[in-house]
Amino acid sequence: MTKPATTAGARPEVGAQPPPMGAEACGLPAEDVVRLLRVDPGNGLTAGEAAARAAVHGPNRMAEAARRPEWLRFLDQFRNWLIGVLLLAAVVAAAVGEVEDALVITVVLQINAVLGYLQERRAERSLEALRRMLVPTARVRRDGVEHVVGADLLVPGDVVLLEAGDRVPADGRLMVAESVEAAEAALTGESQPVAKSTAPVGDDHLERVPLAERTSMLFMNTALTRGRAEVIVTATGMRTELGAIAHALRTGAEPPSPLQVQLDSLGRRLALLSGIAVVAYALTGLLRGEGLSDLALRAVALAVAAIPEGLPAVLALTLALGVHRMARRGAVVKRLAAVEALGSATVVCSDKTGTLTLNQMTARAVWAGGRLYDVTGEGYATCGTLRTGVTGGGDSDLRRALLPFAVCNDAHLTGGGDGAGGDGFVGDPTEAALVVLAAKGGLDADRLRTELPRTGELPFDAATKYMATFHAEPDGRTRVLVKGAVDVLLDLCRAVLTEDGERPLDDERRRAEVLAVTERLSEAGLRVLGAAEALVDRPPSANALSGLTLLSIAGLADPPRPQAGEAMALCRTAGVSVKMITGDHAGTAAAVARELGIQGGRRHRRRTGRDAGGGAR
Repeated sequence: MTKPATTAGARPEVGAQPPPMGAEACGLPAEDVVRLLRVDPGNGLTAGEAAARAAVHGPNRMAEAARRPEWLRFLDQFRNWLIGVLLLAAVVAAAVGEVEDALVITVVLQINAVLGYLQERRAERSLEALRRMLVPTARVRRDGVEHVVGADLLVPGDVVLLEAGDRVPADGRLMVAESVEAAEAALTGESQPVAKSTAPVGDDHLERVPLAERTSMLFMNTALTRGRAEVIVTATGMRTELGAIAHALRTGAEPPSPLQVQLDSLGRRLALLSGIAVVAYALTGLLRGEGLSDLALRAVALAVAAIPEGLPAVLALTLALGVHRMARRGAVVKRLAAVEALGSATVVCSDKTGTLTLNQMTARAVWAGGRLYDVTGEGYATCGTLRTGVTGGGDSDLRRALLPFAVCNDAHLTGGGDGAGGDGFVGDPTEAALVVLAAKGGLDADRLRTELPRTGELPFDAATKYMATFHAEPDGRTRVLVKGAVDVLLDLCRAVLTEDGERPLDDERRRAEVLAVTERLSEAGLRVLGAAEALVDRPPSANALSGLTLLSIAGLADPPRPQAGEAMALCRTAGVSVKMITGDHAGTAAAVARELGIQGGRRHRRRTGRDAGGGAR
């Protein structure tokens, strides 16, 4: 645990407010960030200071684009070449007395414009209703007291208190971090939680530290998966990393859809062909000696006849039907042309984590007591079983093998446990998956933690790559339960649990068998974790942990969404090529691709950042 930084001195006057901080905050000690933002972390800002800073920095939310007037949005429906040509044809027809044609064209164009305008308005109202449903809050320290305030009221210098399961409401520098890990997939695409600490990263005078490496910072809209943190807010709203992404999306020019490009091209061609036809007819008529008044009337009639005045209405009605069908499937389409643009796609580049997969770690296999079990079920629902082709054997060995996964664990399931993947959890996703695995093996983690109270622990550390908990036994000894990287646990183990009971790990053959199991699971694209235990006379220190018995090895993965395989098949049938983009290990990505039906081969092969000419950041 890192103690909160403190700063001495009088509070600043509310008229002189410190500026927000950006990436440089990660390279500064917490004490320097506190000093620059002029706040006492023990008391937080006063109500007056918070109000003054809010007046300077504005609300902590994404800026919305200036709303376009309704009449301009209606006129936008007329902004393409084909509509322009039809408008010109209507004017000319009215000028030469063809009132009926002029009215028909005008009515058709009005129908097209009204359909497009109403669809955009309806879509915007739906999106606005969704935004109003989400009202995030934050727990802050102000005037020395904890308050729960709306996240949009946060300002630079606020002290935010976070626990596992909380969503980070603004960018901030960590002042206190107790075993903190954060899920940053929304920003970096990394499916695994990132370990955080209060230690500065890099140097504020050196090159900008990549976002994924700023381990002393928490970022807006990410989530704490483990631990407890106190953060001093360094940036809010559009000044956050999420705001930078929102700004890039807002300022980027929106390209026309394929349909709009084709309609513009058609409009130009029709205008050119009509002009050529009119000129040719006029020249021919003049050579034949026709009167100018009759010739002009026939030429205009020819020009109007060449324009397909019913085409915009047919297109608008067809696209409106497509929008209606998509709405019935829960999709909000903002513009009519987007329906056709979706149908014109030939290549789909999709993120893996949370898009093609559930973003829910799930145990797919476990080697326990010398047997390899397949694990059924998806997500964090406990409905599922452990299946093996071997009959007989002991349930007691299986329960013993899964015990560390249930007890040496800080995650808690929050659902009823019988949902089809819809149950929630508090804590680290990987630890939650291990609790679910234990439940499928018949272990109740909450009951076991009550029966085996924790008397001490060695928290997970990136250097040791394991977590250990200590539990008092009735005979006065201490049971040590450990989970972590298999290669690390093997060096700490003296024995392994097999079908024939405990056997010593004193020869290379038995050690090679364990490593072969690990390799087999890894080649299947699974993340591998081991579990071990020991009975000792007194709790050991981190450097003295040894004499363990290896009990089990779990293989975990972020499973594909049930609908993803069907979607891949539909894409192939439609001639759409799918590319999966991920920051995961290439072997894991290849395994997910195989399961989804994204075929490999000479034309479909995996490419890493190095293949493309640059390393992954």
